[in-house]
Amino acid sequence: MADPQGFLTTRERELPARRPVPVRIRDWKEVYEEQELGQLQRQAGRCMDCGIPFCHSGCPLGNLIPEWNNFAWKGDWSDAIERLHATNNFPEFTGRLCPAPCETACVLGINQPAVTIKQVEVTTIERAFDEGLVTPLPPERLSGKTVAVVGSGPAGLAAAQQLTRAGHTVAVFERADKPGGLLRYGIPEFKMEKSVLDRRLDQMTAEGTRFRNGMDVGVDITGRQLRDRYDAVVLALGATVPRDLDVPGRQLGGIHQAMDFLPQGNRAALGEHVEDQILATDKHVVVIGGGDTGADCIGTSHRQGAASVTSLEIMPQPGEDRPGSQPWPTYPMLYRVASAHEEGGDRIYAVSTTEFIGDDDGNVAALRLTEVEFVDGRPTAKAGTEREIPAQLVLFAMGFLGPQGSGVLEQLGVDLDERSNVRRDKNFMSSVPGVFVAGDAGRGQSLIVWAIAEGRAAAAGVDAWLTGSSSLPRPIAPTDRPLTA
Repeated sequence: MADPQGFLTTRERELPARRPVPVRIRDWKEVYEEQELGQLQRQAGRCMDCGIPFCHSGCPLGNLIPEWNNFAWKGDWSDAIERLHATNNFPEFTGRLCPAPCETACVLGINQPAVTIKQVEVTTIERAFDEGLVTPLPPERLSGKTVAVVGSGPAGLAAAQQLTRAGHTVAVFERADKPGGLLRYGIPEFKMEKSVLDRRLDQMTAEGTRFRNGMDVGVDITGRQLRDRYDAVVLALGATVPRDLDVPGRQLGGIHQAMDFLPQGNRAALGEHVEDQILATDKHVVVIGGGDTGADCIGTSHRQGAASVTSLEIMPQPGEDRPGSQPWPTYPMLYRVASAHEEGGDRIYAVSTTEFIGDDDGNVAALRLTEVEFVDGRPTAKAGTEREIPAQLVLFAMGFLGPQGSGVLEQLGVDLDERSNVRRDKNFMSSVPGVFVAGDAGRGQSLIVWAIAEGRAAAAGVDAWLTGSSSLPRPIAPTDRPLTA
């Protein structure tokens, strides 16, 4: 185990400092400074090596957290990354982007601040890259079987890497010009620089995974053509249909979905030319939706020089302590301050937008909202609370309804469930033999760690279907759900 007295002698939870706000909003570099290694190792030493490590249950991947905490504490980075890679293809992604349900399930967190699991994870993988411990792992022999993976987000990449290493010839189809899905065009640079993604893609290419970029499956190649050319197909399309807001004034200019705004900002941050870019510069920006995507819009707006940024959330403001209805080790709804919130702007809770008000040119100029209270679980407007706030750019960050139903899903004829996701069996196969589904397209909108876990599990299902059995690890089944109340 790690330091047997570590959780007693090092009681404070220490994380790396964030770069000063006035500095970081002038560039697109990652927010966090490097943590002193000795401090990080002391934090890893706080791990209790519990008899029942509930952090395993909190993590959809089943990461062997006490084991790599122990190796990190000792400074044995070779063994640490071996244990980390045993369950997670991309710890550099989850170590930056995952909300860390493992930490809220940490046993130490019952009466002390939890172990900084996420920071130990990202430090371990960065040390591994620095020391040349991350190398291509091509298969020893090829199976002669071919697999098409549709979508190159975390679920698609995880499935592709696992299947390539199992010896299958894998082609990943991505409709954008570069692979990565939302990792590339949805996640801002200040949360994960794209060089982090590109070095992993280089490893996958060296292992034999083939990337077919600029290919819109369902248009440039049909579902039937995929079935004819490949022995199996993995649908990792994501949940790309955004939730909209049908209120008066919705047709006004200046009202956009977050996923129209963020990809453009990412491209511009990387020096690409973006025609007719949606910009927050000198505008009063209102972001509707208080989740991670909303925070990404806030941080991007700050860096583009917005005049003001206001975030609206229909739910009441969470508390800073666990509510009684969400006891340990469940993932609690808490008031959290992301780096983007720290950079400025207002957060308004328990409000609902009732109308967008336009100017003489047909563009949005203001937003009318009202306070709400929940009656029988439904938001109800409170009389006399309606007011207006300025809004020259409105961004919807209210989540997604499911995968795009037209196109390849129609062409393949897969069945959908009651939530419009692709229905699949315990082996992640859809109603069409040989067509599998992983990630948000089958699960619904979820976390990056669930996407990777689903990609790995789906790969095991594909491998077994192609060869009769599989030795690939299978972390979850489709019926598994996050550890929440």
